[in-house]
Amino acid sequence: MARVGGNPFRFLTTLRPGDILAIAPFILFALLFLVMPTLGLVVGAFQDANGNFTFDNILQLGGPQIVASFWISIRVSAASAVLGALIGLAIAMAIIRGRLPEFIRSSVMTFSGVASNFAGIPLAFAFLATLGRLGLVTVLFKTLFGFDLTRSFNILSFWGLTVTYLYFQIPLMILIIAPAIDGLKKEWSEAAATLGATRFQFWRHVGFPVLWPNLLGTLSLLFANAFGAIATAYALTGSSLNIVPILLYAQIRGDVLHNPGLGAALALGMIVITALANVIYLVVRTRAERWLK
Repeated sequence: MARVGGNPFRFLTTLRPGDILAIAPFILFALLFLVMPTLGLVVGAFQDANGNFTFDNILQLGGPQIVASFWISIRVSAASAVLGALIGLAIAMAIIRGRLPEFIRSSVMTFSGVASNFAGIPLAFAFLATLGRLGLVTVLFKTLFGFDLTRSFNILSFWGLTVTYLYFQIPLMILIIAPAIDGLKKEWSEAAATLGATRFQFWRHVGFPVLWPNLLGTLSLLFANAFGAIATAYALTGSSLNIVPILLYAQIRGDVLHNPGLGAALALGMIVITALANVIYLVVRTRAERWLK
């Protein structure tokens, strides 16, 4: 019987030179683009303009403007994550459990793979050209129905940015939740039907309880995905919506608000929040895998 526990790094002693050489590019990539930049931000967050140690940058995170920017970012990320999860789940359920033709599923999954990575300036321009003050949909509504869409919806507002984020949040939700839906065994629904359960009872007592850990984990991942987005928000709203990534950009690259130390502190705060969301995703996803084997 294998002994449970022991040294968790014991596998390192079994690695061959070929194994180490195979993973060397990934280790180098992680060190250059993940570990070292993060360490640089941590050090910079505790330095003043002269390179001296200070807590002033961290203390400034409690200022009203910065707290408000974190709160707006959290609200936008949470709203886009919840809406993206609900809409994405409905679409994934329809194409996987709805017995639709296979070509529809393959088309949706292919589009989701592209759309989930479509962000930044092109996405902002697309939404401005569609829902902006002179956008196609706005002009059509005003011409055909006499309704001024801009009176009730502003693309440069909180909900405008949230709707824009949904363009890549919904496809990402579809890609992540699809394997979990595929993991729902056909025998479970057949057994429930044999015992006299309705489809609603199956989903209430079996389907959604099994999917719930995956849903919760995916929700945290969508939150982290939106929380760190900057290119789309900056190109769409400029400085009209004071979210953390835009404020961080102003501190590092701006001429008026230039304060690299405070920028590093803002980045450190974002790293903490994003890391917490990803840890929740990993923990919940690990616990959910035992139901889908």
